[in-house]
Amino acid sequence: MAGPKEITPDVRWGLMDAALSVVSPRSAARRYAARVAISNLRRGYEAASRGRGTAGWKVGGTAADAEIAAAGATLRDRMRDLVRNNPIAAQAVQVLVNNIVGTGIRPRAATPDPALNRQVDDLWRRWAARCDDHGHTDFHGVLCLAVREMIEGGEVFAVARYRRGAHARDLRLRIELREADHLDSARFDNRADGTRISQGIETDRDGRRVAYWMFPDHPGHNDPIVNHRLESVRLRAQDVAHLFERQRVQSRGVPWGTPAMRAIRDVDDWQTAELVRKKTEACLVGIVFGADEDQQSIAPVIEDGMGNRVEQFEPGLIAYARGGKDIKFNQPASTAGVYEWHRTQLHIIAAGFRVPYAMMTGDLSQANFSSTRAGLNEFRRMVEQIQWQTVIPMFCEPIWRWFIKEAQSQGLLPDGVEILAEWGPPKFESVNPLQDVQADLLEVRSGFSTLPQQIARRGYDPEEILSEWADFARKADAAGLVFDSDPRKVSKAGLVQTTDPTAPPSGDN
Repeated sequence: MAGPKEITPDVRWGLMDAALSVVSPRSAARRYAARVAISNLRRGYEAASRGRGTAGWKVGGTAADAEIAAAGATLRDRMRDLVRNNPIAAQAVQVLVNNIVGTGIRPRAATPDPALNRQVDDLWRRWAARCDDHGHTDFHGVLCLAVREMIEGGEVFAVARYRRGAHARDLRLRIELREADHLDSARFDNRADGTRISQGIETDRDGRRVAYWMFPDHPGHNDPIVNHRLESVRLRAQDVAHLFERQRVQSRGVPWGTPAMRAIRDVDDWQTAELVRKKTEACLVGIVFGADEDQQSIAPVIEDGMGNRVEQFEPGLIAYARGGKDIKFNQPASTAGVYEWHRTQLHIIAAGFRVPYAMMTGDLSQANFSSTRAGLNEFRRMVEQIQWQTVIPMFCEPIWRWFIKEAQSQGLLPDGVEILAEWGPPKFESVNPLQDVQADLLEVRSGFSTLPQQIARRGYDPEEILSEWADFARKADAAGLVFDSDPRKVSKAGLVQTTDPTAPPSGDN
């Protein structure tokens, strides 16, 4: 049998050390110890060292696109299977969608002309209500589905379609969503003019995207009645919005739950094995030894290979054996530490999906107010980063540009005017509403933010809020009513205040 593998020291015993050890072993030891100390000062990354601890660590220097090309389809299929059949994966995806999209990320026109802004916003509302090319939902529903596809499948494509509307003033633009499977990932080409196609994405000589090669029909359709078109078609990049999260310099995305897939599968297998073990233990209650041959069982019986009678395998089973007169009852084994192990695995899965454990499982037994709020703050920072650096620039802004361009081409908006949008993500539910509202009020009164910013943060349109307030104030004045919520008439302390600008302030006005 081979002995243990010899470990070669980092600092070798040289000829000078050997010679000095013959004359003065103590000096040689001090010299070698000093060399080892110097070597430790120059030591690099421990994770890059080679030895027993890292012997099974297989790594590669492949590019992100090469890794996605090899494993992307398998990752998508497995993640979709987990979301369909595993409640933890389904809940993790739903939590991410709820927080990133919520009720919708709403735009409002941001030009110096207030009248033009109202015109653009009214046109957007009418178009967004029926922008889905499949006719199922509105813009916010399309955005919600797109983000879900990005999280579950790694990426999604929005394609601009132009359909004739019922009225001349209806925008022809419609939005069609396509899953990642539509992209012809097997199409590769290097052309003489410097353009190239990689995984169905065509780029120019500078590496900018110019087109996508996509299947008109989903390759996974198995309906024999449908005539599938399996030849990919070239779509201009300016008519396609590709939504995915970039974690490296990459061209395509991967499912968000990829780091947790193995853990979810292990927990599923463990739960199945534990359930089978418990059912098996429950089936066998006891064994009767030495029963008479003519003794009748209370249930239909079968015989094993030795001629022993065995009742049906079901909960409460009793087996009959040959031998002495006795009965032995089964003692089910207890499993210690199951809850702790299961909770640890769920923490790992939550970390892989980047969602708080309590939000994914609904288990608040280990949480208090401070820990919950601290965890939510970090989660919300991640959500805001995804909203402002991924969803809005890669999905919302391209669709806004399509909308403005189509409206200008149909003469519904003035041509040659740059019309930008300010996007308002959905508000986060407050853990302590009173404190948060007071903090927002102090920010506005101190000049750190504006009232329109605070209104937009809550998912509302400031222009609509202002118009609604003005309309309600006119009706209240006409009826002679004064409400405590009217800052024109009542101060913060509930005192009546004057609206005469020349009058001295009263109360806390």
